[in-house]
Amino acid sequence: MAQSIYITSAEGHTGKSTIALGVLDALMRVSPRVGVFRPIARSVTERDEVLELLLAHDGVHLEYEDCIGVTYDDVRRDPDRALSEIVSRFKAVEARCDAVVIIGSDYTDVASPAELGYNARVAANLGAPVLLVLSGRDQQNQAEQLGTTTARTADQIAQIAALAVAELAAERAELFAVIVNRADAEALAEIADGVQAGGNPVWAIPEDRALVAPSMRGILDAVDGRLVRGGAQLLEREAYSIVIAGMSMVNVLPRLTEGAVVVIPADRSEVLLATLLAAASGTFPSLAGIVLNGPFALPEPILRLLDGFDVSIPIVATDLGTYDAAVRIMSTRGRITAESGKRYQTALGLFQSHVDITELTIEMGLARSTVITPLMFEYGLIERARTDRRHIVLPEGDDERILRAASLLLARDVADLTILGDETEIRAKAAALGLDLSAAAVVSPTDPELVERFAAEYARLRAHKGITLSQAADTVTDVSYFGTMMVHLGLADGMVSGAAHTTAHTIRPSFEIIKTKPGVNVVSSVFLMALADRVLVYGDCAVIPDPTSEQLADIAISSAATARQFGIEPRVAMLSYSTGESGTGADVDKVRAATALVHERAPGLPVEGPIQYDAAADAAVAKAKLPDSAVAGRATVFVFPDLNTGNNTYKAVQRSAGAVAIGPVLQGLNKPINDLSRGALVDDIVNTVAITAIQAQQTGAAS
Repeated sequence: MAQSIYITSAEGHTGKSTIALGVLDALMRVSPRVGVFRPIARSVTERDEVLELLLAHDGVHLEYEDCIGVTYDDVRRDPDRALSEIVSRFKAVEARCDAVVIIGSDYTDVASPAELGYNARVAANLGAPVLLVLSGRDQQNQAEQLGTTTARTADQIAQIAALAVAELAAERAELFAVIVNRADAEALAEIADGVQAGGNPVWAIPEDRALVAPSMRGILDAVDGRLVRGGAQLLEREAYSIVIAGMSMVNVLPRLTEGAVVVIPADRSEVLLATLLAAASGTFPSLAGIVLNGPFALPEPILRLLDGFDVSIPIVATDLGTYDAAVRIMSTRGRITAESGKRYQTALGLFQSHVDITELTIEMGLARSTVITPLMFEYGLIERARTDRRHIVLPEGDDERILRAASLLLARDVADLTILGDETEIRAKAAALGLDLSAAAVVSPTDPELVERFAAEYARLRAHKGITLSQAADTVTDVSYFGTMMVHLGLADGMVSGAAHTTAHTIRPSFEIIKTKPGVNVVSSVFLMALADRVLVYGDCAVIPDPTSEQLADIAISSAATARQFGIEPRVAMLSYSTGESGTGADVDKVRAATALVHERAPGLPVEGPIQYDAAADAAVAKAKLPDSAVAGRATVFVFPDLNTGNNTYKAVQRSAGAVAIGPVLQGLNKPINDLSRGALVDDIVNTVAITAIQAQQTGAAS
């Protein structure tokens, strides 16, 4: 039977969906088959946004129709029959999963005062303990303007909790834990201490304006608008306030505020142009967007003028009058979708920072699975990086992928970041993309003080090559050298680059400055190959074209050490086209000699070679070819005889077996420097930064 949890609330607008997302994400780390179920939906025709959000999560493989129980109408017509149908449909989902996240009903315009009681009754009949979500905001005082409400005191929340817990008990529902969401950030501990939950865990998560503020996309939908100018990606910006620009431009400009949506009558083109100039100037607050209201078309000269603007904010047009447009905008609430990257990651980051995920999964009775899916492995990387944050430098601040990855990394507290580039340009580009990089440091690679310091150190390190101070000053302004010098001098713990530069450009400075670890003669690489149920290590697939026996031994020992860093027990297969003593030739002899060197240099390391891939990976083949080997059929680290073989094999496995290839991960350096593919996706960059942070943790521990 699957382990299940029923997430419900005592009122509306608690942010229950963000809690459900956080719980689902946490369970995905320890279980490969997690499902979701919505016992009560609004209707059969209207898609449930919360359910769609959860089903879009990587690793959930269920159809929407299978995850719905009944509708509100069904419950009103016959509550008992509806309950029976809910149980029946839930059991079908439960049978296919190891754990199920159940999302209770919403408090909508068709809700009743007995809604919590009915949710408790459903939970009891499903055998699922209840995670009760309470709001830290006053839901009765609906002076909500773009997501602002009054914070509740700890005593008020404790009283609401007591009433809700009593109602759960009356319906024989088991309380699992209480989460107070959108709580006062200054009173989290007081709130958690004040709620009585019968000894069950109580967590408090602070309010985050970015989660409750509506996006410009939500505002566009609310006013039945049309996007006049500005890219669709800009619609993900949050609007934190509203400015009604019904006055002259001289009076509008002082009233502009950070993150505001400005409502301008469509026939006041001079106010529109003034607002756009203010947004582009850099001397006024950054705006979320503009709404042009009224059934007035913009004159052709104004449209032509707009075509000449680099419009960095979305302009939406609606036929509504000023009052109606303002009311609709003010009543629009922020929603999280799988596509709203920043909001999505912010929600997960908040949950992970304030909820003890280990306690949550243990209390649910979920032991960590022996099966490791790609998703579980990637989650593990992020979690390990977060537990001991390190400082990573990203030299390619002019690359949009780097900025997007940085925003995600900061939202989830994965690492402290320094981005290299012109600060004004990077901050402006981030604002235009709707990214929050406020927690990142931005450093210019031409900063005079740092260039002077780095040049002196580089000239000292390369004096034997005749490098002068003047030459060194020119060299260290290159972003790869500048970032590497930051790592060398302890201003950062690691560097990730290569999205816009070649591998040689990224790693050459590390050969000159960082150097190799004691006992290691070469820098090599591995790919972490996340298959459907396990993770393997492939090396070297990116750096050394035709390694010697000594270099192969180095690669094997370094790859085994890298495997241990990431929780993989190393059993090393030295690959060749023959197994054991069956083959001869220079290539096989090279691998045989390398295996002997590994035995000599690392006597405790399980290693077999030469060995063919099938004998290394398949137990049945291993039994026939090397029945007494401790590695054959169970290998976790595969060392390829040359770059041609390794690079082609990892790509073949990636494409043919659907494996996730994470890397290349450089190994053998004194401090971590990692290279990105120039085709790297944002997720690849996030994973590589997490890997670099973990390597830096190990480097720090070793030092």
